Amino acid sequence: MKEPARILVVGGGYVGMYTALRLQRKLKKELGQGDVQVIVVDPEPYMTYQPFLPEAAAGSISPRHVVVPLRRVLPKCQVVIGEATAINHGKRTATVRTLATEEEGTGSIEIQYDELVMAPGSVSRTLPVPGLVDHGIGFKTVEEAIGLRNHVLEQLDIASSTRDPDVRDAALTFVFVGGGYAGVEALAELEDMARYAVRYYHNISPEDLKWILVEATGRILPEVGEEMGRYAVRELRGRNIDVRLDTRLDSCVDRIAALSDGSRFPTRTLVWTAGVKPHPILASTDLPVNEHGRLKCTAALHVDGVEHAWAAGDAAAVPDLTAEKPGTYCAPNAQHALRQSKVLAENLIASLHSRPLKDYAHKYAGSVASLGLHKGVAHVYGRKLRGYPAWFMHRAYHLSRVPTFNRKARVLAEWTLSGLFKREIVSLGSLENPRAEFKLAADTGRHPEAS
Repeated sequence: MKEPARILVVGGGYVGMYTALRLQRKLKKELGQGDVQVIVVDPEPYMTYQPFLPEAAAGSISPRHVVVPLRRVLPKCQVVIGEATAINHGKRTATVRTLATEEEGTGSIEIQYDELVMAPGSVSRTLPVPGLVDHGIGFKTVEEAIGLRNHVLEQLDIASSTRDPDVRDAALTFVFVGGGYAGVEALAELEDMARYAVRYYHNISPEDLKWILVEATGRILPEVGEEMGRYAVRELRGRNIDVRLDTRLDSCVDRIAALSDGSRFPTRTLVWTAGVKPHPILASTDLPVNEHGRLKCTAALHVDGVEHAWAAGDAAAVPDLTAEKPGTYCAPNAQHALRQSKVLAENLIASLHSRPLKDYAHKYAGSVASLGLHKGVAHVYGRKLRGYPAWFMHRAYHLSRVPTFNRKARVLAEWTLSGLFKREIVSLGSLENPRAEFKLAADTGRHPEAS
């Protein structure tokens, strides 16, 4: 009996999920007959739609509607929840550590494959800033977004109940490092939420909150253009947000954010969104990478010089055929990732059937960014929008891009309801340590009902 052609997709994010989804549709017959097998490996059982993380942090969208369960959308694929720790493409094997192998204590498993799709994405790029590892908060996963929401609301509770002015000031100071999409949108949405929440605190006013955005370059949101970037700075500063350009975070030891301009801010909240880097798995493969650690790829999304290996998204250095300057690579963003996954899947199928491949070429359409409720900036197809029209375009665009009709309907329903009713401002910080109450009761004999 002939062995099925095994396609291994490493990563279940934008590229991984959309590539597997297209393979599932286009190879329906082969998958049903057992001629082809698609295996998706990812540490999480879901794909996170990251553009909605700021709204999830602000409470505009439920966290479960920001994620797409892989098993539901990929029923014809084999989904393995585990972390690929090494790839030996010479032997066509991937070393994977799963929850089961950790419980069993048997080490990792090896998965054999015929075709490899590398789509592990990226991770937060940190710098050796003293104190950053101890006090920094990331903003790349849904868990981090909800954890940050809980944390911000808890700081309001601390500030409201303390009599120590130093503790109060530190609790009401929020420092965000990084002026890209993640940093600006997260800060803007959370500032909106916190300003709304303080109306329910008798001893905190919006003027007591101190929001600081630290950006090492001279502009924020470079994707929307220089003019819209300047508008975004004016908009944020008009909301009493301290935007510091050409400034770096030098230290955050002892919860004190020390900036390169000499400023020092005691703070209990330091959010790090200063860029991303390719996933560390790329260093544990025998595939070629460039000086930035991304896989060297052709315009057809084939790993350069390597047979049966494909890549796209944040982990891949794909030539931008539409760029005026030669040697330019596609930016690691969702717009390219979504479109690359389609071409990658089509080319992989063409390769299986010995058909010619086509190159990926997409002229960047532009960008949209939210600056909080009813505020935004956009630069799309040469048109520049600001305020409510840009915010509406931001929501419409991302609603059209979020996977599955189920998710689209749920997100739209939540937006509609949030427009009719007041914001939810409850903190569920105990979700991060759900056994704490039980352990306390067990250690002290105290009945939780008596609290």
